[in-house]
Amino acid sequence: MAGSAVPRRRDFYVPVVLAGAVFRREPLSVTLHLFERVAVEDEGEGDPVVCVHGLGGSSNTWTPMMPALARHRVLRIDLPGSGMSQRAEGPLSIDRFVSAAAQACERLGVRQAHWLGHSLGTIVCQHLAVQHPGLVRSLALFGPLLAPADPARQALRDRAQRARSAGVEGMHAIAQQMVQAALSAHTRQHQPLVCAYVRDGLMRCDGAAYGRTCEALAEAQPAAIDRIHAPVLLVTGDEDGVAPPQAVRALADRLHAAFSVRTEVLPRCGHWTPLERASDCARLWQDFAASVLRPAHATAQPPLWSRPAAAV
Repeated sequence: MAGSAVPRRRDFYVPVVLAGAVFRREPLSVTLHLFERVAVEDEGEGDPVVCVHGLGGSSNTWTPMMPALARHRVLRIDLPGSGMSQRAEGPLSIDRFVSAAAQACERLGVRQAHWLGHSLGTIVCQHLAVQHPGLVRSLALFGPLLAPADPARQALRDRAQRARSAGVEGMHAIAQQMVQAALSAHTRQHQPLVCAYVRDGLMRCDGAAYGRTCEALAEAQPAAIDRIHAPVLLVTGDEDGVAPPQAVRALADRLHAAFSVRTEVLPRCGHWTPLERASDCARLWQDFAASVLRPAHATAQPPLWSRPAAAV
């Protein structure tokens, strides 16, 4: 039935590789929710965390970081047009992505959460923090950007056209290009599984859906980030051409109202931060959470930036 949620439960073991070591997590109960053809994976218990992937990514972008989120309820959304949500109908835009994430929280009973975003997902998280401040307990943004620069906007439109018109061959060419342009030299030489993930994820994208997402990103406008009050963690790579360190530091300088801002630059890392430096990103998020956050039940009167909208 249109608009209804279809929960599907899956129990399995997940081996996760971080910095060469394999961590075997206990059996997980993962529920897959479908809201109007938008897929959300839901697992764990504790303070909620919502993960928002980037262009060409999916909920799987966050799999290497899941051990760091083991004490949380984690919602991983596939944005409309991506991953398991590729069949979502209607025009795509940043506002559509924000609405999908907010609606998922509403339907799943999440009143506030810690938000993790990558690339396009960082833009979504920034807009959500402005439009729905009560939903945001903290922001951790990996490969963050306010909006694409003008040359990047045209490149995204050109890529969208190629994805639509050239079919499988077009997505294959795009995948090859992104592996070379978006991953660091060290990752390409020493992390074949990361290269395989990025390549395979892009090659499996539906060309039309990927093209629509490219166009949504090309039209993205900066959020009014001077209105963000939650604590913010910004993480980028020293070889990230999409979110170069100097641009990320400039972004940090505009977060005037944020409760706190922390900026980290990872060495030998490109744009796919949560995959290229998974253990570093996990450690940084845990340190960030421990230093600036407390569980919602630990205080009867949380700071203003962390209160649900109804309590502000």
